[in-house]
Formats: sequence, C-alpha cells, structure tokens
Amino acid sequence: MFASLPKHHTEFMHCSWEQLEPFFTELSLRSLDSSNVEAWLRDWSRLGEIIHDIFWRLYVGITVDTTDSQAEARYQRFLEQVYPQAQAAEQQLKEKLLASGLEPAGFATPLKNMRTEAEIFRPANLPLLSKELKLSSEYDRLIGAQTVAWDGEEVTLTELQKVYQAPDREQRQHAWQLAAQRQLADRRAIDALWIELMQVRGKLAENAGFSNYRDYRWKQLLRLDYTPADCARFHQAIEQVAVPAALRLYKRRRHKLGLDALRPWDLNVDVWGLPALRPFKQVEELERKVAAIFQRIDPALGEHFEVMRRERLLDLDNRKGKAPGGYCTEFLVERRPYIFMNAVGIHEDVLTLLHEGGHAFHIFEAAHLPYVQQFQYSMEFGEVASTSMELLSFPYLTSDQGGFYSTWDAARACIEYLEALLLFWPYMAVVDAFQHWVYENHSLASDPAHCDAHWDELWQRFMPGVDWSGLDAERLTGWQRKLHILQAPFYYVEYGLAQLGALQVWRNARQDQAAAIAAYRQALALGGTVSIPELYAAAGICFGFDVPAVQLGVDLIESAIHELETIVESA
Repeated sequence: MFASLPKHHTEFMHCSWEQLEPFFTELSLRSLDSSNVEAWLRDWSRLGEIIHDIFWRLYVGITVDTTDSQAEARYQRFLEQVYPQAQAAEQQLKEKLLASGLEPAGFATPLKNMRTEAEIFRPANLPLLSKELKLSSEYDRLIGAQTVAWDGEEVTLTELQKVYQAPDREQRQHAWQLAAQRQLADRRAIDALWIELMQVRGKLAENAGFSNYRDYRWKQLLRLDYTPADCARFHQAIEQVAVPAALRLYKRRRHKLGLDALRPWDLNVDVWGLPALRPFKQVEELERKVAAIFQRIDPALGEHFEVMRRERLLDLDNRKGKAPGGYCTEFLVERRPYIFMNAVGIHEDVLTLLHEGGHAFHIFEAAHLPYVQQFQYSMEFGEVASTSMELLSFPYLTSDQGGFYSTWDAARACIEYLEALLLFWPYMAVVDAFQHWVYENHSLASDPAHCDAHWDELWQRFMPGVDWSGLDAERLTGWQRKLHILQAPFYYVEYGLAQLGALQVWRNARQDQAAAIAAYRQALALGGTVSIPELYAAAGICFGFDVPAVQLGVDLIESAIHELETIVESA
C-alpha cells in the first residue's frame, strides 16, 4: 500500500484528507512488535513527511506573496480540511507506539517528546490550532502591506533601514519617524488581532487542563531540559552582567558621535563617520559571496549551500507584498532546506543569510536519520547551528577571501555584529519576560493597553541608555513589532541561549577551526536523538545561562571588539 504514496511534491500537494486517511488507518490497524517496528516507523515517517511538506510549501506560498489570494485560499483550505484530521491521526499513532513499550534505536528522546505531546493533546484543540495559524497569517498580511513614500518612491519599511545608517541625523530621524508612523497606523488592527490570539491561546490551555497558556506552551515546545524559573534566572543574569555592558557600549557610541543623548535613530550610523557598509547591490552577489564564505569555513558545508543554489531553494530579495523577516524551513520528503529573507543591500542581510545557512546545514547534516520523528531537534541548539555561522564567517568577510569588504570595513562589520550580540541579550530579556507576564496574567494581558504598560516597565528595566522622550507611543507598542510574540509565543529565549553556545563554538574555532567544525557537524548530525545538554556537549560547548555563562559571553565580545577597534582606528 505505501508504495503508492506520492514521491514528489508535484504529486502530493493537492492530496485531500480522503486520499491520505487510508494510510493512517492502515498504520493504526497494523499489528506492532519488535519484528516490524522499523518498517512501521518508516511508513509512518514517509506519511508524516508528506503532511509536513504540504503545510510548509503552502506556507511558503503565502509568505513569498501575501497578496496572492489563491495561495491564501489553498493554505486556509489545508488548515481547515487536512491539518486537524492529520494531527488527530498522528496522535493515534504516537499513542500506539507508546503503548507497545517498544524503543527503537535512536528513539529515546523522540519517545520522551511523544509522551509530552500525548499529555497535552486534546481533539478540541485542533480547530483552535488551525485558527491560531490563520491569525498568524493575518499578521503577515498587515506587516507585508506596510510601505511609505521615500524620495518619490513607494518603499517597504525594510528598505528604509538603509537610511537609518545615513550620516545626516535629520534624514535618519525623518526616516525612522516615517516608519514609526506607518507602524502605528496598524496599532488598532494588531490590538484586535492580539485579543483574538489571547482568546485562542487561553482556550488551548484550558482544554488541555493547564492553569495558564505558558505551562501549556512550554510542553508544546518540548522544553524538557529547563524551566520558566531558569528563564527568570537568565533575565537576572542579563540584568546583572549584560545591561551594564550595554550601557558601556551606548556611552562610547554617544561620545564618538558627539551627542548629548542617543536617540533611536542614532543606533545604526557609523561612529567613525565612515560611509555605511553596502556589501552588495544585487542578491546574486550576496548569494555568490556567502557561498564563498561557506566554502572557506568548511568545504562540505559549502557544497550544501551549492546544492541550494542549484536547486533554487533561496528567495532572498525584498519586495512589496512579501512577508517580513527571514526563515529556513525544510522539505522533508526531499531532505532539502529552503531559505526565505528580505535583502536590501545592508550588512544585516549578509548576517541573515549566514544565519539561515546554519539552519540549512542542520537539515543537510541530519538528513541521514531514517525517521521524521528524529528530525525534531530542539531550537535551543538549532539556533546554535545558525548563530555559529555568523561568528565563523569573520575571517572570510574580506574581498581577498571571496567576501565583501576591505580589511578595515570587515573589522567594522565584525564590531557592529558583536555589539549587536551584546545589545541583544537585554532586548531578548524584555521579549521573554514580557511573554511570561502575559500568560501568567492572561485576563489582564488580554487588554492591549496593559501590554503597552508592562512592555514599557520592562523596557525601562533592561534597556536604559537610549533617550525615547517624546516617543511614548512608539516605545509602548514595541511588542507589536516583534513577530515572535504574536506568531510564535515564547520562541525567543532560544536566541539568547544560542548566542552563549555559539560564542563558545567561535572561541573553540579560533584555537582549532578544524576540530571545532568537526564537533559542530557531529552535533548537527544527531538531529533530535539526544537532549539539549547532550547536543551542546557533542559540539564541545556547555549549556548554561547563569551569571558566569553570561559573563563569559560578555568578556569574549568585549575583548574581541577591542582587538578589532585597533584595526579600524589604524586605517
């Protein structure tokens, strides 16, 4: 029977639930014992890969063009007619395997994940999960439509970011405030969307027997190796170590720019008065030079990226109607990654492609695992895979290495990046602490005005050093512009944890790059077969986020910035 399953996305993309259901039924009825469990898992895996790929190919369709009504209709139809039924059928198969008492090789962690998923599964939540995804796509539609008039042209807010680097302070301020006004025009629409999302998430938690959505979501994200209390300690470590370091950075920036106070539009301009970094003019150049960097880091990783180039698995340019941000997903039937981003010609674009390339390498390196359930790796380590690539690129950013810059501009790029890493921890603490508050105070946080107030309270705690006077509405509504809060709740602390891990990978590579890359690839190849601490250990790094761990990260960053500043100042 399973030999008749479609093998290519051109065949299975239009499968109805009526076509897929018999395969789930056969698996649920088939006897299961030690003699056939591997064949049973292979068949289940193939079916799961198809469902996964239909979802993600449809999702890609609505993000590459948020105005495509036909793509939106196909996505919505899948969410209504296939997704809930497939989730329910998947749960039956998980329960069948758990009840068998069998533990196939390499399945200890997947089984632990399945037990957690079985604990929170409720049939009544399936339509709610579909509705949550629909609301998420509405947020994409709102943000994707945000454009402004600049120099006589209609431009996206992403394109406007280039102006934030202009030497002319009045020009920077005008561009920043123009973007802010456009964002605030959607304030009430996002408020309304938020209220709907809170209703859905509250009901999800209630149906599953949880007192709050945070505890439900924790298990949904399979966070089995650390707790909400650990996150609170991470926030405290950031406040103790990273916030003072951020203030030192802001003070140096203010001094070098000769300003009495830093304003939000002063954070991206070059402090030496040099022209903003413009690494490429066309996305083809971005793609080609990042390919050269990956080859320098490791030829095998470079070849992975060449596969993506040959097979057109990259959508890199920014355009009107395209969803915001960037992501890397996987098409599991073909064991291929796909990268989506919004490049406009700034260094941030280089970093984004390096970052998403790291995610893509995770997919390539784990492709040997036989079962889709083993592919479910933790994003606390998945973000180490991506962030490490950003740091490992440092020696190869210069044009003589196939990269983008002169020696001095490469040093500037690295300084900007390291400063951004350090400044990210306090911002991450705001985003993560905000979400803990939201879902511990569900009724209160269902009113967007209370969200505005608490976001501002956290901003004052973690983000001193920049003067926001006269910009109250812009500051208070910052939570609306962090897509993770609306679309992927609690998926943000991973970035902060991963920075600590990636800095250790980078430190190891500066001592012995071949050994560090070998350990990195070995850890990626484990996929989701072991725990987070075990993945970190395989990569030659430690999983920790207390004061000593944050202090180590800050010390590495500050010492590297000092070294790089001597290069720039000698130019």
